[in-house]
Amino acid sequence: MLAFSALVAGSFSLGAMAAPLVSPAALTVARFALAGALVGAAALTTTGLPRGAARAPWRYLVLGALLAAYFVLMFEGLRTAAAVPAAAVFTLTPILAAGFGWLVLRQITTRRMALALTLGAAGALWVIFRGDWRAAVGLHVGRGEVIYFWGCVAHALYAPMVRRLNRGEPAVVFTFGMMLAGFALLCLWGWRAVLETDWAALPPIVWICLVYVSVAASAMTFVLLQYAVLRLPAAKVMAYTYLVPSWVILWEIALNHGAPPPVVLIGVALTVLALALLLKSEPETRGDHVLRPQAPRP
Repeated sequence: MLAFSALVAGSFSLGAMAAPLVSPAALTVARFALAGALVGAAALTTTGLPRGAARAPWRYLVLGALLAAYFVLMFEGLRTAAAVPAAAVFTLTPILAAGFGWLVLRQITTRRMALALTLGAAGALWVIFRGDWRAAVGLHVGRGEVIYFWGCVAHALYAPMVRRLNRGEPAVVFTFGMMLAGFALLCLWGWRAVLETDWAALPPIVWICLVYVSVAASAMTFVLLQYAVLRLPAAKVMAYTYLVPSWVILWEIALNHGAPPPVVLIGVALTVLALALLLKSEPETRGDHVLRPQAPRP
């Protein structure tokens, strides 16, 4: 999940540069196509594609729909939202995942995890409102941030649903099935945008963004996320997203987009503190039973 947060961060800075130049639907279809091909090739060369993985294909449709909705809404939101506030919205995912974890899996959040999630959410809101309490009181949130928030709701539900729907398939195989289903759904919904896009005339930044989000922020992170959610509580998995705003700030500085005002860094510090509270390993609970995380396969 540490690697996940580092890879995801780049998609915010690059996505904010590319989003105004291409349809979110077209970009997401291309992203799923390229990333799905990479994950499929990885599955064929490692575990293979067992016939048993095709059982109950509706599972992949559910997960593919959730991830497709997340990415479309992300790029739609980045048309008007800046990279750092969008990354802060992403850090609201853990507290949403905790709620969905209870609804779907009856995962109980401990007091320390609840404190960490509260601190993380407070830090995220601080960054979203740019440290301006007047904007917070007046709920002056940008349209892009609101659109992206609903994408994060879909992403938060995705984490516990993976554990609920997985039937022992390897992470790379399960990811490929999800991406194949998501690609099919996106084609049904966004085929017109794909055909209307003049792909040859797109600026280089769009292609750079597409390759990065497909390889680093899709193929690699999907497998990492699948691996993690089968071994950690949903809220704890999503808690690593608290590092994303810090990574995005470094990306923005590296791309010469400047650093955010110092007052915004207070919110970033709160999100990092929230992660620190969640780093201590503890058993996952469901009802009155204690479920210990599965040991990673060698």
